[in-house]
Amino acid sequence: MRCNYACGSHESLTRRSFIGGSAAGALSMLGFGGMTQVQAAKKLAAQQKQVVVFWLSGGVSQLETWDPKPDTETGGPFQAINTSAPGVQISELLPYTAQQMHHLALVRGINTKENNHGKGAYIMQTGRKEQPGFAYPYLGSSFSSHLSPTDSPLPGYISVGAGGSSKEATFLGPRHAPLVLSGGKAPANLEMHSSMTAERDALRRSLRSKVSQRFEQKRKTAHTEVYNESFDQAAALMSRRDIFDFSHFSDKDVERYGKHDFGQHCLMARQLIEKGVTFVKVGHTNYDTHSENFNFHIEQLGEFDRPFAMFISDLSDRGLLEHTLIICMCEFGRTPRINSRIGRDHWGTAWSIAVGGTGIKGGAVSGKTNETGTKVIDREVNGGHLFHTYYQAVGLDSTEEFYPNGQPIAKADPKTEAIKEILA
Repeated sequence: MRCNYACGSHESLTRRSFIGGSAAGALSMLGFGGMTQVQAAKKLAAQQKQVVVFWLSGGVSQLETWDPKPDTETGGPFQAINTSAPGVQISELLPYTAQQMHHLALVRGINTKENNHGKGAYIMQTGRKEQPGFAYPYLGSSFSSHLSPTDSPLPGYISVGAGGSSKEATFLGPRHAPLVLSGGKAPANLEMHSSMTAERDALRRSLRSKVSQRFEQKRKTAHTEVYNESFDQAAALMSRRDIFDFSHFSDKDVERYGKHDFGQHCLMARQLIEKGVTFVKVGHTNYDTHSENFNFHIEQLGEFDRPFAMFISDLSDRGLLEHTLIICMCEFGRTPRINSRIGRDHWGTAWSIAVGGTGIKGGAVSGKTNETGTKVIDREVNGGHLFHTYYQAVGLDSTEEFYPNGQPIAKADPKTEAIKEILA
């Protein structure tokens, strides 16, 4: 997918298709046979942590969301409203989210010093600046490698309406690359061709395995391993394809979430979390508001607000939020200064994100910007601080290291630390 921004830059995303699985089969395999969906979901959640990222590509305005500055020269026309978290206000454009703020914490002191789409996205999804000759794994791939059960037939990282690339996994391997649901739809070719019997398929797989083993005896390479692993994963998922059956949402749920793409993608994400997928990324585009910033945010946040809030509420009601980390972020914020086109430009200097769920102190606020939002005046943080926080929120040691090719690589920037004030 090629994502074009208003500023003229773009982000290229290659799409991967895998073959997918059955919820009933997966629950049975995990020892949850005979349970209701809600019972199984709760038991699964108690055994593993899960993560959902809402990626607002293009750079949503912090002034129209998490850090409003009403009645100032930079604040724009919108007011701040009270929320379910005492003393915490957010923009009036997020009335439904305001009702869920007791589940969320705000980080208002982010300064990544990066105003480029691609570089900003890299920082926010890896916790580091780009470095020549080395690529850090993305958050989804990292959490997939750490949190997914080793014997699970389910993909560890699924992207819904947010694109993705096999390169995100880097040295973690193809098992932890994103499975991209193109257009928010289930992967194609979920079933074997009608001419292929189960017996024939078993013989075919046995032959492939023997040929592969003979080949590997003399020519084993990383490419061969990647191919075999991808094939085995696809084969495992084929018999469990019902996890991608999104045709049974109730009319009530469809109405609550909205019939637009983002609403349906949020419903899909809810189902994937209920079925035990470790990491789900949900996209909402395009917030690159160099012109008509206010009209655009009225429309775009009007679409985002309710399904985002419904998702948090539903996970809470199902007992899943206490085991699921929610991250709502983008590559940077927008300039406090309003330009000549009634727009806001790229701004990596002082902006905000929201996090919630497991390991997070709901209603907490870290960081503060000045009256006009032009700089951080208290608790400045960057991508490294955020990654330490994410890891620790799900119970992982953020000071540990990866060992690609035997070389130690810190999981999170060792020059930074977690934002302790928002951790539960």
